[in-house]
Amino acid sequence: MDFGVVLQTNPPAWRTVGLAKQAEEHGFDYVWTFDSHLLWQEPYVIYSAILAATNRVVVGPMVTNPATRDWTVTASVYATLNEMYGNRTVCGIGRGDSAVRVLNGKPSTLKDVREATHVIRELANRRPVEVNGTTLQFPWARTSELEVWIAAYGPLALKTTGEHGDGYILQLADVDIAAWMIEQVRTAASDAGRDPDAITFCVAAPAYVGTDRAHMLEQTRWFGGMVGNHIADIVAKYGEDAGLPQVLTDYIKGRTDYDYNTHGKADNDHVDFVPDEIVERFCILGTPDEHVAKLEQLKAIGVDQFAVYLQHDHKEETLRQYGESIIPRLRDHVTATS
Repeated sequence: MDFGVVLQTNPPAWRTVGLAKQAEEHGFDYVWTFDSHLLWQEPYVIYSAILAATNRVVVGPMVTNPATRDWTVTASVYATLNEMYGNRTVCGIGRGDSAVRVLNGKPSTLKDVREATHVIRELANRRPVEVNGTTLQFPWARTSELEVWIAAYGPLALKTTGEHGDGYILQLADVDIAAWMIEQVRTAASDAGRDPDAITFCVAAPAYVGTDRAHMLEQTRWFGGMVGNHIADIVAKYGEDAGLPQVLTDYIKGRTDYDYNTHGKADNDHVDFVPDEIVERFCILGTPDEHVAKLEQLKAIGVDQFAVYLQHDHKEETLRQYGESIIPRLRDHVTATS
């Protein structure tokens, strides 16, 4: 199993770079960031600094969207970073949440997600692609390679992921829900004639290593509110019979409003509707042994990467605990002699 960390690009930018360096030092493989240009600093600028300051980690957004950037510009950024630093980027993409909603916009259509995925991937992999009736290609790209991973919850988005994504990003760590959603993606891939085993499955959620349960719950309750935004969209479109696990549609019934000014923050005051049970199911909390136990379950259902949302007051210690007590227990072990 690979491990990632998800950071917000709060100022100063060097704080984000410093956390990325610590993540690499503790054995993490990926450094992801939010991509919401009004709420936080521009991530692609910071990626360049992270890549220059590290040796191995892969960087990318969790997640970008087709609406707030021209697709060819996005592809150019990835190809440029790859040419500079050696293919250490990944593109996470979805319909869009905070980045579009703070502009009074709406999430992109799945058609746009599919088309953006195609354009970004083809250009960043040095291949020609048709855009607006014209065939385009980067004449300067020589070595760039890029995968595009799609974030999804709803039935049609899961189908789109299976048909078009190099990877699948699920932003919650409930084992039962993850198993159901991974199976939807795998089935869609198989039905489309693709190899489901070629898709990388990434689960992302807050992880807090500690023993004070009440404090950990309050520090991570924001995540249930964030997930609730996406589930509410699905229920509004498909109704409560959308085919989602019932626990997802049940807990958002108490949802009334959401303040994007506190999006992704531990002090978000619009998440009182999220019960403790949901926080426990969606996140990974507790001792290193508790983390390992849940991660083993996720690994068993086909999760290739767990990415830690690090939006709480225990950042450095969580990185240290993962590096010293958790990640080594989830790696494949090789002996020097046998």
